Amino acid sequence: MDLLHGVGDFFSLDIGTNSMRLVQLSGNNKTGWTLQKFAYVPIDAKLATDSSELGKKHLGEAIMGAVEQAGIKTRNVAVGIPATKTFTSVVETDTIPDKELRKAFKYEIDKYVPMAISDAKADFIILGPSPNSPTKTEVLVSSVAKKFAEDALETIEKTGLDVIAMEPEPLAMARSLNVPGAIDATLIVDFGERSSDLVVNYHNQPRLVRSIPGGITLLVHAVATTLGVREDQARQFILKFGLDNTQVEGQVFRILNTHLETFATELAKSVRFFQSKYLSGKIGGIVLSGYASIIPLFTEFIEAKTNIPTVNGNPWQFVRMTPEQQSALAPVASEFAVVVGLSERSNN
Repeated sequence: MDLLHGVGDFFSLDIGTNSMRLVQLSGNNKTGWTLQKFAYVPIDAKLATDSSELGKKHLGEAIMGAVEQAGIKTRNVAVGIPATKTFTSVVETDTIPDKELRKAFKYEIDKYVPMAISDAKADFIILGPSPNSPTKTEVLVSSVAKKFAEDALETIEKTGLDVIAMEPEPLAMARSLNVPGAIDATLIVDFGERSSDLVVNYHNQPRLVRSIPGGITLLVHAVATTLGVREDQARQFILKFGLDNTQVEGQVFRILNTHLETFATELAKSVRFFQSKYLSGKIGGIVLSGYASIIPLFTEFIEAKTNIPTVNGNPWQFVRMTPEQQSALAPVASEFAVVVGLSERSNN
């Protein structure tokens, strides 16, 4: 099992807070991708976090149920790792031939991992020449606690599946939502259930990876508490009215506005940090995913707060599918950014 690399015939698995998603594609980056199999299975929020043996057993059963539902035959699987469980950074090193750099980095990677290397699983990818200096090469380094990775492996492989790769979810998400050919950098944002992942892609490579606390759960709790309604009702209000200040006397708007001001500030901080590191770089656009692309007027809110053109992303932009597949996926299509990105790694 590799943390970032993986080859061969496989499907991808993304276990979220309230659902799991499976995707199997055929094709490649040059000719494009075709959707072969997929599944979207709602799960209990406690299932993914239950570390007991019984909890792991139930999660394994849910995974195999989803595999059967999708009709997937291969046993090879690539799995996403939550950003909150990983540490990912981009570092610069002197430019030397790739073969020598790979050999040297294997022995130096512990310098870039924020824990004892014996307690971590770490991997790296050579991004290429630094946009700052032709004499420097940028390397993306990612690590995860060994215990977390081994527990996840054990749970999945007990089902008979073979985990061929694990990848931080932000990197997978950024792959499916990337804007090919963009001259300027793109800030890609996935607004999730309990946290939000941010990736800045520049020259088609991830140059900044962050995870910030706060997702739709925080908004739901705020609306439920302030308006005195159940949390399921609060979620419905958010997904129906969003940031429309003409609805329900502007009550939902005012609550969301208060909390999303902080979120927009974090985006602005990321923009400033990127531009302070890459002096010739500029954020030319923001791409939103997850709940950010579902909540009404969220896109307009972020564009107004950042003064950066903002659009909703389409994780299926590089994938061909039948009208029947498109229709079946329509209600949940925006939730597949991570799992589609995992499947777009490589099949050769």
